[in-house]
Amino acid sequence: MKAATIGVPVLVILTVVLVARCVAVGPAEHTAGSHLPPPGGQATISAPAGTTGTAPTGAAPGSYNATDIAWLQLMIPMTDQAQRLLELAPAKTSNPRLTRFAADNVADRRTTLQQLRDLLRRSGVPESNEHEGHDIPGMVIPADFALLNRAEGAAFDRLFTKDAREYLTQSALVARGEQKSGADQDTKAFAATLEKAHTAQLTQLEP
Repeated sequence: MKAATIGVPVLVILTVVLVARCVAVGPAEHTAGSHLPPPGGQATISAPAGTTGTAPTGAAPGSYNATDIAWLQLMIPMTDQAQRLLELAPAKTSNPRLTRFAADNVADRRTTLQQLRDLLRRSGVPESNEHEGHDIPGMVIPADFALLNRAEGAAFDRLFTKDAREYLTQSALVARGEQKSGADQDTKAFAATLEKAHTAQLTQLEP
């Protein structure tokens, strides 16, 4: 997993890619996977150049714009992997602080995942993993799980804490971007709720 503290504008990249695909292929195909350009730049998240903040032709209908869709399509796999991470902890750590953290938050991830899927379903865009194989900041990828499964004791605790902290930090960052550049009020409100919750959960990982 790449460090979430580098301030990569992930949501900008995903939104630009989504808008480009919508214009190029139309609504029937715009959920197909594509290779993301390499991330970089400053930690500012805004609507892509040339857009007005409203849904582009071929994007989701109604109140959603491309940023809403990009955020939901990013957060669903991020949350799914974070849930798997939390489910590892009870069998792998003897640290009571991490055991308690996992127990307190695993049910929240399940609820969050369902709410994200409901919001995406309401947009009319079918769910698909746009980011499979992408090493995106905050995403717990297969290589991370391989390390976690091999680790024991303090080594597992360090990896678990690092991955959980990066997920929470990056998810709060892109939630701020959704609030700034999204259009759907329910999606923006949920992003605000997640930002507040994940920022608070970060304090639970402090030594």
